[in-house]
Amino acid sequence: MVLMTQAPAASRTARRRHDREIVALAVPAFGALVAEPLFVMADSAIVGHLGTAQLAGLGVASALLMTAVGVFVFLAYATTAAVARRVGAGDLRAAIRQGMDGIWLALLIGAAVIAVLLPTAPALMELFGASDTAAPYATTYLRISALGIPAMLVVLAATGVLRGLQDTKTPLYVAVGGFVANAVLNAGLVYGAGLGIAGSAWGTVIAQFGMAAVYLYVVIRGARKHSASLRPDAAGIRACAQAGAPLLVRTLSLRAILMIATAVAARLGDSEMAAHQIILALWSLLAFALDAIAIAGQAIIGRYLGAGDARGAREACRRMVQWGIATGVVLGFLVMAARPLFLPLFSSDSTVQDAALPALLMVAVSQPICGIVFVLDGVLMGAGDGPYLAWAMLLTLAVFAPIALLVPALGGGLTALWGAMTLMMAIRMLTLWLRSRSGRWIVTGATR
Repeated sequence: MVLMTQAPAASRTARRRHDREIVALAVPAFGALVAEPLFVMADSAIVGHLGTAQLAGLGVASALLMTAVGVFVFLAYATTAAVARRVGAGDLRAAIRQGMDGIWLALLIGAAVIAVLLPTAPALMELFGASDTAAPYATTYLRISALGIPAMLVVLAATGVLRGLQDTKTPLYVAVGGFVANAVLNAGLVYGAGLGIAGSAWGTVIAQFGMAAVYLYVVIRGARKHSASLRPDAAGIRACAQAGAPLLVRTLSLRAILMIATAVAARLGDSEMAAHQIILALWSLLAFALDAIAIAGQAIIGRYLGAGDARGAREACRRMVQWGIATGVVLGFLVMAARPLFLPLFSSDSTVQDAALPALLMVAVSQPICGIVFVLDGVLMGAGDGPYLAWAMLLTLAVFAPIALLVPALGGGLTALWGAMTLMMAIRMLTLWLRSRSGRWIVTGATR
């Protein structure tokens, strides 16, 4: 009887411990994630008053810029997992050294991306469909903003370092400070200095380098404290690239899925395309809340595995899945309740609202599924299980693409397309659940 009483008490204590860890990491991570798209929103609000052509140019250029940076998000994910493992193993010196390798890799990739974007900017604007009036502004913005890509990638890698060190508060403070600096600089350079859209680009570049400088100060201070080398190490950089390559494949596959969905929506008609953009914006916003739990998962799972605590990793995984499901249910109910109020904020066109309303129901229903997917994605990333994630996403893309492309041919509308998106998330959930159940992701030690 005593043992039966002690077991549930121990279980409750473990759940509370996991809950505290998840909240402590996920809440600041959510704030930092939300701050990121505010950069583009601030730029759009300021540039929008210059004229329609300038705003259109900003839209095309910023989309390309965010894509160029977003595909390298593995710099944050892979670094988080690797650093967290070494933290769990009690080797902070090696943890920070691992983080420095990721930062050096970010600088190398950033230099390569600049070398590609600067000469090809006009051709890229034409390829992405910028109009004759918007193209010159888009080219100007892209060429200047491209100079800030190394700083953006350093921010990704350094964010991964701090997350691995179980610190998500510093990235939140830096993100908020960067947003404020970006808004002030943009307003001053665009209107005060009269630089127009070029001023907006320079303001963003300066803000990004300021954020990178703060991160580097924090990491370098930690390196000196623990006597970690700051010099580039070819073997370490190569190891970071090898660990990140599968996550790059995963990210590109996910981007391809979203591009296919947008292309299909465009074939359904202007009203459906407009409705799709509204829904996709909401879907992305909801993803921030779920991704925050995934980020906590990366840091916590990596630490447990680094400490050799396989049981703790399993328990943390189980608890985070419960958090993901609960958060998904809450978000789903919020979407259902807010549907009639949400749509008029973005469009007064009744045809757009009629197309979006039933599709939003699909989004609401899928949120618990999304909650499981995001959490398990984070767990496997924290475990360094990148190759499986890459193959799983390629499989998901292979199944989703033909189904989505058949939607217009079979006379389906936007609701059918988002039904295919829900199916895509269900396939991801199945592949991730099977992997988590197998236990093959559980590899303990300072390195995988």
